[in-house]
Amino acid sequence: MNELLLAILGGAIRVGTPFLFVSLGECITEKAGRINLGLEGVLVFSAMAGFGASWASGSPWIGVLAAGCSGALLALLHGLLCSLPRVSDIATGIALMLLGTGAAFYLGKPLIQPQAPQIPSLPLGAWSNSALVQAALSVNALFPLGVALALLVAWGFTHTRFGLVLRMAGDSSDAARALGYSVNRVRIAATTAGGFVAGLGGASLSLYYPGSWNEGLSSGQGLIAVALVIFARWSPLRCLGAALLFGGAGAIGPALQSMGISAGYHLFNAVPYALTLAILVATCSPRRALKGAPLELGVSK
Repeated sequence: MNELLLAILGGAIRVGTPFLFVSLGECITEKAGRINLGLEGVLVFSAMAGFGASWASGSPWIGVLAAGCSGALLALLHGLLCSLPRVSDIATGIALMLLGTGAAFYLGKPLIQPQAPQIPSLPLGAWSNSALVQAALSVNALFPLGVALALLVAWGFTHTRFGLVLRMAGDSSDAARALGYSVNRVRIAATTAGGFVAGLGGASLSLYYPGSWNEGLSSGQGLIAVALVIFARWSPLRCLGAALLFGGAGAIGPALQSMGISAGYHLFNAVPYALTLAILVATCSPRRALKGAPLELGVSK
């Protein structure tokens, strides 16, 4: 039993790292009053760009930077389009998802076979003589960065001028304009920053786990992140907990298989998607307000 729990713990960190970055990116975007449903395209495109840059340069950290910048570029496009009159965030996000995935599949065809340098692991379990503990606590080097980023974003929302202006744009655009701020500029900046953070999740996918580039890499994680932000009530720290929860759900199947239990393996792989559906049903009741929701999103009532 302890071995199974350790395997799930290690899998939660491994699988949950991309969820963490994508949910933090969407949290930043939605706090400013904008929804980016194109995160699936951002995730796939940044994963491809990060893998390609790592392969070409020989450095995984250049790949991480390229993934973040490519995610920011796509998100900037989304922000600019949504700032135009009578343009829907939802429709633009769907178009961005198709653009990002299509461009990634087309440009990434030469990258399916090569192997790129991978993001290193941090041996946090080196203190133990147990191979299981060492394996469970050998974590993606981006994971501590994600934890620090969640803390920084949470602090920034409440203790910095830009964080307060960003939340004002998400709660009352009229109040932001009355104080002389450009709501469109704030939302474009927040969307671009969110795209950069989400792009780091793409780098985690292609440069750590599963650590390769292929067209089915993301498995809908960008879309799941939108539900995860709602579940976390737009709180960066809760996004961390929710990412680990979803990561643990996704790690159940591989953990059981590592213990020699293969029956129902594919059924366990569906747990994250079933969990997403259950969370949406449980938390998005029209009879109950969504605590913490930015008012400009129109989902608080």
